[in-house]
Amino acid sequence: MIAALLFAAALAADPAPAPPEAAVVAAAPAGPSPIADADLREFAAIAGRKVAGRPVGGPYATADKVLLIARDDKGFPVIAASTGFPSRQSLPKPPQGTLVVVRLHQRSETIVPGPTPDDLAFVAANKLPLFVIGEWARPAPMWEVAWVDDAVRYRTIGEVGEIGPWQD
Repeated sequence: MIAALLFAAALAADPAPAPPEAAVVAAAPAGPSPIADADLREFAAIAGRKVAGRPVGGPYATADKVLLIARDDKGFPVIAASTGFPSRQSLPKPPQGTLVVVRLHQRSETIVPGPTPDDLAFVAANKLPLFVIGEWARPAPMWEVAWVDDAVRYRTIGEVGEIGPWQD
């Protein structure tokens, strides 16, 4: 409780004036990060695993679910869009403002479960974090795919948020 009051007081206080060069940097809009922030990763894990196993309506018999994650006007993660998308089809470039994409696959298309070649190609083309969730198992396995060190890499995200090492 006291920490929350101190935090609110710090926000209400007048900020110190920024140096001129910092003002120029702050004025430039920052693009989405190639690796998801921790709060976006946690939100994607919770929101994505909540929809795992739910049916997809629409014209596609075996559709993947796709969630586009952005931030609201207060800076909190939100689901900006939710849609079904044909399996075995590459995702198009997401709309401006999307920070993270979550894709739920109904079936594993790889010999060793994990991101598909289309998932890896999406991240290479857009430099945007992608979370892949497998609906074929319970608990649903999850991988984070990101642009790390000028290459597409992925890692597992465990049930309670534990993060595995980056893999090629």
